[in-house]
Amino acid sequence: MIILPKSIPAIILAAGASSRLGRPKALVMWKGETLVGRMVRMLKENNCSPIVVVTRKELQVDVMLKCPGASIVVNNTPEDGRTGSLQMGIMSLMEESGRIPGRIIVSPVDRCGWNSETLSLVLENTQNTSPIPSGHPLLLSDIEKVLSLPKDASLRDNLDIKRIPAPGIHMNIDTPEDLEALR
Repeated sequence: MIILPKSIPAIILAAGASSRLGRPKALVMWKGETLVGRMVRMLKENNCSPIVVVTRKELQVDVMLKCPGASIVVNNTPEDGRTGSLQMGIMSLMEESGRIPGRIIVSPVDRCGWNSETLSLVLENTQNTSPIPSGHPLLLSDIEKVLSLPKDASLRDNLDIKRIPAPGIHMNIDTPEDLEALR
């Protein structure tokens, strides 16, 4: 029998430039709250702790104000790749706990189609797991492998990820049209 910890750390990736959208995705309002604030709230409600938000320097204060109770990490070179931001979040968790986490929940701020039930089903697993159809949040268990990847490496191309059916919708907020579809 595997005994799982009572809480699991989580990382929200919010360091992208949002160039196609034309404004910071983390601060987009949806259902009365920012995307980043919504994710932090849902992660907290599902006993994820600690929560780290990796963002860009120019968003640091705004993200901090929208995410009470989350640690904010600034990625000064987000153009190096999403995996680089994830690695920064993992390193922050390691500094806080003094060890490599066994499992981590990860979600990019622009992949917001999941809910508490999605997260609950993902958390029942012990291996790298992604929900279908939303694709996020992603449960990572191969933390050391993620740390060894190049900053611009694709997790999908470098990890075995179990796919499970779970509620939620596939959303990717990249353009003004995607944003309009949220309304």
